[in-house]
Amino acid sequence: MSGASNREAVFATRQSLGLMKSKLKGAETGHSLLKRKSEALTKRFREITQRIDEAKRKMGRVMSIAAFSLAEVTYATGGGSNLNYQVQESVKTAGFRVRTNQEKGVTSRKGTRILVSQGWAGGGQQVQQCREVYGKAVETLVELASLQTAFVILDDVIKVVNRRVNAIEHVIIPRTENTIRYINSELDELDREEFYRLKKVQGKKRRDAEEADKELRAKMAEAGTTAIDRADDGGEGVPDILEEKEDEDLIF
Repeated sequence: MSGASNREAVFATRQSLGLMKSKLKGAETGHSLLKRKSEALTKRFREITQRIDEAKRKMGRVMSIAAFSLAEVTYATGGGSNLNYQVQESVKTAGFRVRTNQEKGVTSRKGTRILVSQGWAGGGQQVQQCREVYGKAVETLVELASLQTAFVILDDVIKVVNRRVNAIEHVIIPRTENTIRYINSELDELDREEFYRLKKVQGKKRRDAEEADKELRAKMAEAGTTAIDRADDGGEGVPDILEEKEDEDLIF
């Protein structure tokens, strides 16, 4: 019962054997391609992991500089309450726009620049530097988000590919090989049965021929013995066509 569950439910025929061999070849080819795909995805996955680590380190440095720059702006503008109001009034459209992509993850697109009119005495230089630093921080953040999104997508894809590879390697190929062995064993058994049947038929024909030959020889021997016996008896009982009655004429 367990052996039947480890193979395909097919009839043991030459056609089924050809189909199973074609299926096995296709499974082996698919396994090889998926294995190579898994290795390529794993290599890219490791590269993304390394880039994420670098992006996180870069993010820490950039955010540290940005926080220090914001502190300078707050000190230069005397608290930054007026600056916050001016920034809010100056914002009309988003400075950055992000979108997701199946291949690249999260991508950014720069929008209009936010201009805040602040004199040099009011900390305009510090505001300009803070804006540039936070712009780089946002770019780094988007890059990190893109890498993390690609990381998650690749992780899911690698899991799916590995499941397919394992299914082909441990389920499909063994089942197909067991089916091929089963069909070959059944066909060999049928060939042996056919050979035995033909051998029995030939043996019976040979015995029948021998018996017929024996009967023929026996009949021939019996016929020869009868002829010899009659010759020994002087031909008694054998009519002679040359002997006729005296009063009858011979007609030629």
